[in-house]
Amino acid sequence: MEISEEAYLKITNYCQQADALLDDGKTELAYENYTKALDLVPNPKVNYEAATWIYVALGDIYLSQKNFEKARDSYYDAMNCPNGTTNPYVLLRLGETLVETNDQENAKEYLLRAYMLVGDDIFLEEDEKYYSSIKDIIEETGE
Repeated sequence: MEISEEAYLKITNYCQQADALLDDGKTELAYENYTKALDLVPNPKVNYEAATWIYVALGDIYLSQKNFEKARDSYYDAMNCPNGTTNPYVLLRLGETLVETNDQENAKEYLLRAYMLVGDDIFLEEDEKYYSSIKDIIEETGE
């Protein structure tokens, strides 16, 4: 499905403004712009790639605020959108939020999927606990 050119331009404009606001540390204003952008995505939102990156951005905001439940929900929403299940960043962040919400078994699944797509480099700038949660599985399979 396609979004009209006019709506797409508005969506990207809101997202660009939100990105700039985040860079300036204005998280709440960035959040407002991302939600305005998401409101412009037609329903069902999960059919549109634009929703994928907006949900990821919202998840990142929640994650930075340590609101792990809302972050998890946003990353799950992103997973249900186009290319969400094959995006290593989405998989990594979802796995991390699942670790933080004490859902270790599901966390391992998503962290392993991220690892399988791009290797252990994806964990280089992350807390060691996330890689450690799957390290034994990797060693068992000889990856």
